[in-house]
Amino acid sequence: MKQLLMCLVGVCLTGSNLAQEIMKEPPAWSYSANIYEVNIRQYTPEGTFAAFSEHLPRLQEMGVDILWLMPVQPIGTERRKGNLGSYYSIRDYTAVNPAFGTAEDFRALVIQAHRLGMKVILDWVANHSAWDHAWVADNPTFYTTNKSGYIVPPVADWSDVADLNYDNDQLRREMTAAMRYWIENFDIDGFRCDVAGMVPDDYWRTTIRELTAVKADLFMLAEAEGPQFHRNGFDMTYGSKLHHEMNKVAAGERSAIDLEAAVMDGLETFPEAAYRMQFITNHDENSWNGIEFDRMGEAALTFFVVAATVPGMPLLYSGQEAGLDKSLRFFDKDTISFEGLPKYAPFYTRMLQLKKTNKSLWNGDWGGSLFTLYLDEQVWVYAREREGHKVLVAVNLSEEPSSIKLDSEALKGRYTNVFTGEKLNLSGKLKTNLAPWEYLVLSQDDSR
Repeated sequence: MKQLLMCLVGVCLTGSNLAQEIMKEPPAWSYSANIYEVNIRQYTPEGTFAAFSEHLPRLQEMGVDILWLMPVQPIGTERRKGNLGSYYSIRDYTAVNPAFGTAEDFRALVIQAHRLGMKVILDWVANHSAWDHAWVADNPTFYTTNKSGYIVPPVADWSDVADLNYDNDQLRREMTAAMRYWIENFDIDGFRCDVAGMVPDDYWRTTIRELTAVKADLFMLAEAEGPQFHRNGFDMTYGSKLHHEMNKVAAGERSAIDLEAAVMDGLETFPEAAYRMQFITNHDENSWNGIEFDRMGEAALTFFVVAATVPGMPLLYSGQEAGLDKSLRFFDKDTISFEGLPKYAPFYTRMLQLKKTNKSLWNGDWGGSLFTLYLDEQVWVYAREREGHKVLVAVNLSEEPSSIKLDSEALKGRYTNVFTGEKLNLSGKLKTNLAPWEYLVLSQDDSR
């Protein structure tokens, strides 16, 4: 049975009052931001900071705000996987991987990004180090050991890294000092913290306070999902549950009703000011679970529309805009091709620019409330609105065509079709046909 769900004044879902408060407010520069993950090794044939920097003007024109760089430090050689090893096996926390360039090359990259109005956050691996990190020999008590006294990996499959022991206060001080080093010496704008849930909460609370004392507008992203990470001081957490729900809808295992429920559950669970990172791919998904077109097929762009218009910050991964059509090898060189670039670049550019210009799509409680206008097994129609800015989204989340007919005061207004430029004046009625996996995005700006 079809459900017609209307937003009544005062009852739009904007987040639960029962959710715990966040520890710190996100920096003002992040209110309308999106994020782009950079895989330096695979981005260019050279795999260097200097070669990647040539792409910065293009990314700026596309509308990218935050550059998340996968770890830039030297990679361990002992127990290395593959020829080049994992980014996440850190041999020295305060050095630069010579394969990527020099410290001056990295500094120049950050400076150029800042000049173009972009921020740079560094992937940080606090949970484990390489086996040939100097601490293994010089400070073995920094590591977790088994009953026989041998240092162990965090989990068996991560055999190329050694688990760090946060019962050791000196380790805590050393790790925080290493993070501070990158802020003080390279002016980075924050960190994406790898497997943040495997590091004690109290470490993050203490460290984030210390780091923000060095740079007040620091941005912190946790590779984790849960309200507690916002109480620990993180500005953004992963929207992993929604991502997995998207994959299930694409596979026909879930419906539009389930997807809407997943979004609403997140709004109930997390504080209003908490940012959620929404994505259809990233380095883990690409390398281990396949490209978005393998998992989502023709629905991939439809799900990005959802990721970019529900509450949260949308993520793009390296090469996503070029239609990256392969799972990149994780431990070896595997260059992304940007030849003949704009396959999907115009699509992503429109979505990123919409995020900037339409305040209803801003992050956390700086964006607009989400309310559902129509929902059935196939189709979800929803809107967000703030300060005269409004976005109306209709998505067909099925392999079958669908027709919808809506009659609601909430529809009234003058809109622009984001992808065609067509102007529409809705009197409160909307009737449209949607092809399989088709999306409709209408933007309204009555703020002037």
